[in-house]
Amino acid sequence: MLNALDAYHAWSTVALRALDDVFHTTEAVLTETCYLLQPSRPALKALMDAVEIGKIAVHPIFPNETARINALIQKYQQMDLADATLVVLSEQHPRAKLITIDRKDFTVYRRDDGHPVPCIMPQG
Repeated sequence: MLNALDAYHAWSTVALRALDDVFHTTEAVLTETCYLLQPSRPALKALMDAVEIGKIAVHPIFPNETARINALIQKYQQMDLADATLVVLSEQHPRAKLITIDRKDFTVYRRDDGHPVPCIMPQG
């Protein structure tokens, strides 16, 4: 949503504005997002402003979930740390839905109960 040059900018803008709520994430995802937004200082500032005012809540995963993160990364060869933390966050909040453009990976990942991570994502 914050990067106007992104291929999913229009979709994410509509999706996120329709869900006028606090969004929840992890430090690993915030770190990855900051890295990706680094070339756009206004977008990076908007992200950090959202965290500062509480529009984005950042949940700690480490050190309590280190074993689960390790198990997920071993199970899914394509999984990175940020994805693993989102799966764990989904396990902690099973009724929540993950907003992602990563259909390829998040249709494969499973929570510890064997169910897929509930997701909101762009159509095919």
